Order: sequence, then C-alpha cells, then structure tokens
Amino acid sequence: MTQRIVVKIGSSSLTSDTGGLNPDKIRFFASELAQLQQDGNQVLLVTSGAVAAGFTSLGYRTRPKVLHEKQAAAAVGQALLMQAYHEAFASHGVSVAQILLTRYDFSNRKRVQNALMTIDELLQRGVVPIINENDTVSVDELKFGDNDTLSALVGNLVKASKLIIITDMDGLYTDDPRKNANAQRIDRVAAISDELFSFAGGSGSAVGTGGMRSKVEAARIAMRGGVQVFIGRVLEPGDLPIAVGGSGKGTYFDTALNNLPVKKQWVGFHSLPQGQILVDPGARTALVSGGKSLLPAGVIGATGDFHPGDVVEVLSKEGLLLGRGVVNYAAWQIQAAAGLSTEEVQKRVEVARIEVIHRDEWVPLA
Repeated sequence: MTQRIVVKIGSSSLTSDTGGLNPDKIRFFASELAQLQQDGNQVLLVTSGAVAAGFTSLGYRTRPKVLHEKQAAAAVGQALLMQAYHEAFASHGVSVAQILLTRYDFSNRKRVQNALMTIDELLQRGVVPIINENDTVSVDELKFGDNDTLSALVGNLVKASKLIIITDMDGLYTDDPRKNANAQRIDRVAAISDELFSFAGGSGSAVGTGGMRSKVEAARIAMRGGVQVFIGRVLEPGDLPIAVGGSGKGTYFDTALNNLPVKKQWVGFHSLPQGQILVDPGARTALVSGGKSLLPAGVIGATGDFHPGDVVEVLSKEGLLLGRGVVNYAAWQIQAAAGLSTEEVQKRVEVARIEVIHRDEWVPLA
C-alpha cells in the first residue's frame, strides 16, 4: 500500500564541516529517497542547507548570524541546493520540484490549501516536492528550528504515514552520549513528557540551527496530527528504507491518533491565536479527556482582544497550554459570562452559540 513519507534533512547532513554543499552527501540522500519512491511510496523532502550552501560563495568565512546576511546567503544557496538535487535525482530518473514556504503561508487557510493542492498534484505525477523555508523573505530568524517544525507541519498537512527526521545522532538519549558513557538510547516513545524534553539539548553543529529539542518538539506536533516519527541517523546505503520499515538507527515516536482534518490542523498548529482563556480543573478534564465543549461555567477569565470566529489558546488555572479552539464569544462577553451557568449567560449575554468553544472547533495540545 502506498505510503506518504516526509523526510527532513538538516544542514549538517548535507554540507562539509566548513560550509558549502557536499556533492557526495547530496547524491547519497537522493539515492536513498529514490529507492523509497521505487518501493511504491510517495516521498516529500524537507531540506535545510540554503544558507549553508550560499554563505561561502558570498565570501563569509563562517555561517552569518545577521538576518540580511543570512537572507543573501539563502538567495545564492537555494539555487545551488536545487541544482544539486536536480542533478542527483535525475540520475535515478526522478523529477523534483521546489516549494518555498513561510509561517504566513501556514497561518493563511487559503494559502495552505493551495500549497496542499500543488503538493498532491506533484505526488500524483511522481515528482518529489523539495520543501524549504523561504529564507530570503522571512522576517523572524529560526522560525522553523532548522525546518524541524516545518517538516512536522508538512507531515500533518499531507497526512503522511511517517516523518523521518535525519540527524547526526542515532536517536534520543537520556543524556549526551558524547559526554556521558552511561547515557542510554530511548528506542520508542509513546508520549512526550517534560522529562523527555529535559533529555534533549541544544544545537550539535555550527552549520545547522536545530538541536534535539526542536526535533522532539516537531515529533510532538506530528504525533498530535497522527503521524509516526523517526529521529535518527542515515549513513549507509539502505538505512533510509530500513528506518521507514521500523528498524532504523534512532528513536521511534508512536501515536494512536488519527490524521487531523486540514481545518483542525490550521486551528491547532498554523493559526495565530488572538487571545487566551483560562479554565478551571473541571473544564480542563472535560476538554482534554472528556471530549466535551467548553461552557461558560468552566471559564475563569480571558486576556486579549478577540471576537467570535477567532482562534484562542485555552490554558489551565496554572498556565499550562491545553489546546486551541475557535471561540464563539468576544473577549468582553467572556469576561461577563465567566463562571456563570448556561441559564444565567442566556439572560445577560447575547451569543449565537452557548458553547464558548464547541468540541468540533477544538484541538487539544496538552
């Protein structure tokens, strides 16, 4: 059965130690990805490497840190990166396409739907979409954490079966194995806890920007969208198909959840929340594990200036993010209705729906 597989490759896996593309690495990964496609899978590649590929051509001795210098390096490097991929995939008879995305593309429902239609058409025609952040027009640095978050969002968007995040470490360890010989690799993860996040450290390479923590965060996003994740090493021929098959050199993140509809993906991961609503413990249980709507009686308070139809975050009394939803009340109406019974709210506030957030418009994130 055809699977959709998203593979994310970071800068450190594509470049030399001093920057610039390593042609042998590009050819290796193209061969591995082509093999996945030949095995009957639909393959998408989320790649970093534009800045790393371009900064030496501009005369920088090290990877630039100033935004406009990084954007200039990306403008040069993106062309070099795509040329290298085009030539490497062509030797296997595979066509590739370039797709550049920003946070804004995901936050706009029409734009993200258009991106999905383009990707679907490319996959149907046997083309490998190569997706990168549009660094030359991005205004905030490190928005996607070396594209780790981007790969998770893409995996959710296309309803991928698996997300393979390739890194220079063979999985997640209980401590840094380069410093602690007693560190143990975690082979499988069913749920991401605070303790698991504490195991993840910072960036491991001067060329890339994403550390293990950003990869675990990406896994959390993908798992919430019903996508299984592998984080690990691909060094030898056949390693990538083996990773997809479940016996790779790394950590597997399992999920029992189903793929989210595109609308719920947008609410949960892509939208820009316009405010926050605090709820009491009873409402927290009802929302997170009870499959219930949020009613005014469970609301403690709200912040922000939002209106009916806006997306808001819902927090516990302690400030823990529980999820996001489309609100049916304006901010001032929430303040007036907080803690009141349904009957009292109907007497005091005129709203189209009594639910503050209906369960069909709610995405839990806790």
